[in-house]
This record gives sequence, C-alpha cells and structure tokens, in this order.
Amino acid sequence: MGTFLAIFLVILELTALVMAWRAVQHSRTPQGAVGWVVFLIAAPYISVPAYLFLGHHKFQHYVTGRRDSEDVIERIQEVKEALKPDVPPEFPTKALEAISDLPVTRGNAMELLIDGEETFDTIFAAIDGAQHYVLLQFYIIHDDGLGRRLQNHLIAAADRGVVVRVLYDPIGCVKMPHSYRQTLRDAGVQIVEPSQMRVPKNRFQLNFRNHRKTVVIDGTTAFTGGLNVGDEYLGLSPYFGKWRDTHVQLKGPVVSQLQLIFAEDWHWTTEENLLTVLNWKSGRAEEDMSGLVVPTGPGDKLETGAMFFFSALANAKDRVWIASPYFVPDVHVLTAIKHAALNGVDVRILVPDNIDHKMVWLAAFAYFDEVREAGATIWRYTDGFMHQKVVLVDDTLAAVGTTNMDNRSFILNFETMAVMFDARAANDLEDMFKTDFAKSFLLEKTLNEQPLRIQIGAPITRLFSPLL
Repeated sequence: MGTFLAIFLVILELTALVMAWRAVQHSRTPQGAVGWVVFLIAAPYISVPAYLFLGHHKFQHYVTGRRDSEDVIERIQEVKEALKPDVPPEFPTKALEAISDLPVTRGNAMELLIDGEETFDTIFAAIDGAQHYVLLQFYIIHDDGLGRRLQNHLIAAADRGVVVRVLYDPIGCVKMPHSYRQTLRDAGVQIVEPSQMRVPKNRFQLNFRNHRKTVVIDGTTAFTGGLNVGDEYLGLSPYFGKWRDTHVQLKGPVVSQLQLIFAEDWHWTTEENLLTVLNWKSGRAEEDMSGLVVPTGPGDKLETGAMFFFSALANAKDRVWIASPYFVPDVHVLTAIKHAALNGVDVRILVPDNIDHKMVWLAAFAYFDEVREAGATIWRYTDGFMHQKVVLVDDTLAAVGTTNMDNRSFILNFETMAVMFDARAANDLEDMFKTDFAKSFLLEKTLNEQPLRIQIGAPITRLFSPLL
C-alpha cells in the first residue's frame, strides 16, 4: 500500500509539473500562467483535476463562417464604403474595427430594453412577426415558465413555416432536459443535441463558454444584452428577488454584423454554413446612428475582450461609466482604469451589492481600494441583483452586450458588445445609469474596514483571479 501511494504521489507531482509547463506555454496572460503554476504545484490533488476541466488554451482550429466566404467579406466592405459615416465619430474607432474585423457604419438604431418583462415581451413580439427565419442563441435556457413561453413562441413560428435555429451553451444549459429540446425538434425547430456538437475531442472543454445572447429576425431586427432565459431574469427567484439587466433592440447594418457572428457560431457547432441562406440586406434605420458589433473570444489572435475595455478607457475625455456584475480586471484594464481616473476622467464602476458567485464577488474587493485611490468610484447596486453589461464613454460611445469586466469574459468566453457612436444613444444610457446610481450607494469603506471574512477572503481569491 505504501509503495502504491508513493508511486501515485510521484505520478501526481509529475503530472502537475507537465501541466504547469503547458500553462506557461499556452496561457494567454502571464497572470494566468502564474496562477496555474502556483495552484498546480501547491495543491496538485485539487489542481490537476481542475486543470483538466478548466485549463485554457487558444482554439487552434476555430474556423469561422466569415473566413469561409469571400462573398460576405466583399459585401461587408461594400456596405462599409456605402454607409461610411459622413462625419467620423469623435471616439477613435480604428482599434475597435480592427479587433472586431467589422466596420463602423451609419444607418443604425439601438433601443434600450430595461429588465426582463420589457426585453422578452419585445423579443416574443418580434418572433411572432417573423416571416422567414429566427436565429436564437442564449447562454442559459431554463425549462421553467419563461423557457416554456419561449418554446411556445418558437414552435408557433415553426408552425407558420418560419425556419427557426436555436443555439445554446452546453455548460450554461447543463440542466436543460432532453425533453425540452425534443419538443422543439418535433415541431421543426433546428436545435442541436450536446453530443452532436462539434467540440475538441482531446479535452473536457468546460472552460470555453459561448456567453452570447443573440436573437435575429429575418436579418432586419436583432437583440443582444445581458439577459438569459429563466424565471430569475424576470425577478421571480426567491433568492435573487429583483433582477436588474439591460438588453438592446438593433436595426440597420449592425443586424447583419450580429447575424454574421451567429452564423460563425452555428458553423463552429454544426459545420453548416448559413451564409448563402440568410438575408444580408438589413436596411437602414431612420435614426442613422453610427455603430458596429464587437465580437470577442478565445478564437481571436489578440486579447480582444480586454482590449475593448482598454480602448474605451484610454480614449475617454470626461467620463467612463461601466456596469458589470463582476469586477476582476486584468492588469492592463486595471492600469487603464487608474490612468483614466488620474487624468481627471469621471470613472464610475457599478457592481451589485448582492452575491451571485461568491469567489468573484470576494475577489472584487481586492481591487476596489486600488482604483479608488486613483480617483475612480465604486457604486454598489442594492435594489436586487444587477447583471447588466453596459459601457458609456463621454457622449460618444454607448455599448450594451454580454461582456463582463472579468478575466473569464476577457479571455475565455465568446462575447458580443453592440456599440453606438451617437449622442442620443449615450444620453439614453446616461439616464439609465442615473436611475441605477440612485438605487446604489457609494463605496467608502476600505478593505481593512470590511468584515473579517472579506478582509481575509478578498486577497486570497485575488490570487486566483486569472482563473475565475
């Protein structure tokens, strides 16, 4: 028994060292590499199984629909030239265009949808009005009251002859019963079983998650934002109570951009190319806003999620207001926050006071003092749980989407932000933020003034922030 245990321990330590070397080679940030190396060597019993499930490497073969079709690329470039803003936005857009590989165009509209009832009433009405197809993707779809309402609307659309395609994340929807999918499939809805999804075969694939929430109707109307499909997103959870979230309805060329992202994800999941069967003439909205969609994810060559926030902070002149349920920035975004605040920019970070994920909630306290010392302010939302992902820069950039301000969204999740460079969109966000600030309190206590559990827990969980 003693010999067997000794052999097991030697094998475990060697495995931990091999994994530590892989982390050094493949982690997208030095912080992530250090975090895994320390974790693997210090606690191999826990870290070796964890690395099998959570160790992250770039997608080496993430083939996108965009790269499969030169025709779509040409059309997008034609739209770029035809709908180039008459007056370039005040906000510098080159970096965002580069990381998204999509152009800024005019002719768009973005309407805020605040909280669950307004969001899903609008989405369901759009599905009911679909004439040709519905593309729908959520990170979480529950088989509960809201989930069955969605199911009924999708089935009704399919009964009318509308082509309905549904994507979901297999981890986010791990509790979705087979019967839910089968009911949709029996009605003619195209939805893929987890076992049929095209994923890498040599790893457990738990850490890469498609966190996007996308609905596209006929290629002319689209939705994205923070809301998933579940009763808790309507404020019906006994634990969370009120749920504060934001979605947007989009019109104009950005609809084609969001549709393209869905087509990429569908292609990755099913190997089916939708580019020739979708409508790419999204039309122009009367509001004529300039904007684009910024998709980010681990398939990108650069750390695009973090670069989105870095660009917003680096180019702010007067204010940057950010709402995120999680605040675990990497070193570069943390530096950008402090640099903007030291330059006199009004940097406000709005986070929930309520707890969703305990470790992430604790880790945020380890960053608050650092950004506050530079002049940024932390606002803690108290009227229920706040889950929105919103960025406002000056009067020039208004962004709503799925990207949290944490390492998971920066380097592990597939995310989407809808961005408008328009004072009207910025004013709408400003009004919404002011309402939220009125339901929040300004954090004034330092970490040393917090309860002991936070004083101890925050610095410990920060050590694992690259892994959260």
